[in-house]
Amino acid sequence: MSKSTLLNRLALASLVANVGLVVTGAAVRLTGSGLGCPTWPRCTDASYTTTRAMGVHGVIEFGNRLLGIALGLIALATFIAALLQKPRRRSLVLLSLAAGLGIPGQGVIGGITVLTDLNPWVVGLHFLLSMALIAVTWALWQRTREGDAPVRRLVARPLRHLAALTALVSSAVIMVGVIVTGSGPHAGDENAKRNGLDPATISQAHADLVFLLIGLSVALWFALRAVHAPAPAIRAAALFVAVELSQGLIGFVQYFTHLPVILVAAHMLGACLVWVATLNVLWRLRDRPAGSAPGDASTAGLPRADNPVPTSVA
Repeated sequence: MSKSTLLNRLALASLVANVGLVVTGAAVRLTGSGLGCPTWPRCTDASYTTTRAMGVHGVIEFGNRLLGIALGLIALATFIAALLQKPRRRSLVLLSLAAGLGIPGQGVIGGITVLTDLNPWVVGLHFLLSMALIAVTWALWQRTREGDAPVRRLVARPLRHLAALTALVSSAVIMVGVIVTGSGPHAGDENAKRNGLDPATISQAHADLVFLLIGLSVALWFALRAVHAPAPAIRAAALFVAVELSQGLIGFVQYFTHLPVILVAAHMLGACLVWVATLNVLWRLRDRPAGSAPGDASTAGLPRADNPVPTSVA
């Protein structure tokens, strides 16, 4: 296996592991195991690991901490692989470093979460950092699959602006979803406080943003088809709409069935998939051919980064 192939697989593993950390974190909260390990960095005052007396909640919480360690090891291996790749690519080194530095950051926020008895705002910050790490590891994975030539824009500026607005609304949906979670019943422990906001009001604001997001993403899909944008961009927009609709369906069903645990867990996974689909759309509106400089033979004759290719112009 070549070093570039190894780096690509490690980057993908890092992305998957970060999504997995969100899902296992949801399992901790939904099973009431948020204080299964009641202190940090130890699991108990006398032990770094769970004990039999702590029961299944201790096992679940400690298991989530172990996944965080595994994620750190994957990030370290990815960083080393980026350093050893020949020729060394600065962008891959920096992205892998950012992904690695986020892991201890997650650990610290996780510790603060425990020490503040599952403060919902800190729990929300924990989730949002995961979203940031998913974005970084997604970018790292994609960069391992392309060259270092200047970026080519594949669609005209108005469509790029529409895509950016759609991504901004997608981010808002996720952030308001975090606030909804902080107002709901699944706190991670029966004695944990909620954020004090009215769940119905916050849920309505969240739903309104979801409708706006779906409208924008459908408009983006139609617009890309209308200008005969490259097929990968159209497929990415269609996939984005499909993921949103699935996530929206889960969200409505969970709300009207009073938040059953299995649907809440599926909704957490869906939030990650919506975010990945958002990033995928943005990525498919540009590409980076092989080459390292504007004057390379491999990039000669290609449109410059601030101009779209002719087939994408309306």
